[in-house]
Amino acid sequence: MEHCYFVYLLASRRYGTLYCGVTNSLLRRVFEHKIRQVPGFTAKYGVDRLVWYEPHQDINEAIAREKRIKRWRRQWKINLIEKDNPDWNDLYPGLGGTDPAELAPEHQRNW
Repeated sequence: MEHCYFVYLLASRRYGTLYCGVTNSLLRRVFEHKIRQVPGFTAKYGVDRLVWYEPHQDINEAIAREKRIKRWRRQWKINLIEKDNPDWNDLYPGLGGTDPAELAPEHQRNW
């Protein structure tokens, strides 16, 4: 069975705070960011808009790519996002992601 891994960039807003991560379940992981399930950087700064992602079949390649992107200058990350997503749209809903507003009240927050 083949696995798929994703390197992704989240933003707080257009030209806002950026976060780079890697996961084996893009929808689940972005959802966790959106409901601020794990305390930390993304929860503290409201970084939950999926603005870019890239699939990989090899976890080691995905991790290496994430590490490279994390070392990039901010402008390079912005260029990567704007190449395919010039308006910084949240790509999560288009992937079929669950709207956290439909959840139990303890998982809701102001959007």
